[in-house]
Amino acid sequence: MAGSEAAWQIVNAGIPVIIHEMRGKVETFAHQTTDLAEMVCSNSFRSDDDESNAVGLLHWEMRAANSLIMEMGDAHALPAGSALAVDRDAFSAAVTKRLTNHPLVTIERDEITQIPSDEWGQTIIATGPLTSQSLAASILDQTDQASLAFFDAIAPIVYADSIDMSKAWMQSRYDKGDTEEERTAYLNCPMDKETYEAFIDALLASEKTEFKDWEKDTPYFDGCLPIEVMAERGRETLRFGPMKPVGLTNPHQPDVKAYAVVQLRRDNALGTLFNIVGFQTKMKYAEQARVLSMIPGLENAKFARLGGIHRNTFINSPTLLDDQMRLKSRPNIRFAGQITGVEGYVESAAMGLLAGRLAVAEAMGKPMQSPQNTTAMGALITHITGGADAKTFQPMNVNFGLFPPVDNVKGGRRNRATRYKEYTDRAKTDWTAWLQS
Repeated sequence: MAGSEAAWQIVNAGIPVIIHEMRGKVETFAHQTTDLAEMVCSNSFRSDDDESNAVGLLHWEMRAANSLIMEMGDAHALPAGSALAVDRDAFSAAVTKRLTNHPLVTIERDEITQIPSDEWGQTIIATGPLTSQSLAASILDQTDQASLAFFDAIAPIVYADSIDMSKAWMQSRYDKGDTEEERTAYLNCPMDKETYEAFIDALLASEKTEFKDWEKDTPYFDGCLPIEVMAERGRETLRFGPMKPVGLTNPHQPDVKAYAVVQLRRDNALGTLFNIVGFQTKMKYAEQARVLSMIPGLENAKFARLGGIHRNTFINSPTLLDDQMRLKSRPNIRFAGQITGVEGYVESAAMGLLAGRLAVAEAMGKPMQSPQNTTAMGALITHITGGADAKTFQPMNVNFGLFPPVDNVKGGRRNRATRYKEYTDRAKTDWTAWLQS
């Protein structure tokens, strides 16, 4: 995501780019294709509300900056209520085609095993959540930092025609969406209390993936916890998380309130694939098929892909990077994307967008300041390059907690809608001014 976006921003300024992509030569555990910008964990860009949601605001800022990731996301969007979900295969194929066909882009399929020398000139390292071991070792060696990593998990994907629609139904929570397609964007599988309790028991007793010795001290990222880890934190945790039953009415039994609901979201434009929302897992494959078949409507489900878990390495950006995302010890090298400690597809692409634009300004001899922290992108870059405490630095999604308060706006839960609108209005004004500069 970050590398593709950075390249797009640079070539749109008339500067040629070489993209080094190892997939096609060196594969990873999580990727299924050799396309650029492949979506691995889910197919969602999350909320598209640019007035009261920080990630929706980030979408707005990226669109205003001619983002390739957002353009292709919009072109291959799927119904998802107030969220932006995309057909993952069509999306990554379109990103790849656009960059491959651009006259200023060269794509070389090779693995870069160490931080490039200064002879390369301006370089952006945007290796995502699965940086190769050799390059990661080189980065750690040159930055003299202890390894920082966390586990990321992948949710299973189900064939739509294997779902029992006599038990499941289509509805977005609280009927959100402007069209009927959006209001019926999610597939819902209800559970009564007895079924939920049996499901939790099976989840807790299931066989899990064994970690290697060198992985055992690696923490999870709280925004992407495996379902069995959530269940271990309390039997009701899932029922107040991805399985919350609120905002839904079962048309098969309209007078019966579900105790818990499993939601699935369309994963492709054809509607033939659905991913289980929030159901990242580290269960072994055979156990996944057994335990997930306990979900009403999924008793005979066939899986296009089962869930998994992988190690995600990132650098201690507050210590290592300056406010231009450059490596302090090697200022010709920038880092961008998830390796910098942002979490999420959109956040990663946004940091690629900034890295590309900042590199262009420097190449043209007109260095520019990073955007103000009153904008979504400015808040993220400020956080990773010095706003966060380096001693406790962990991956972060964009959120309004990263923004400076708006003057004369009351805090508290009751005033949240007004406050968030003030944040987004201010951000749009400041982001527009930064782009124009």
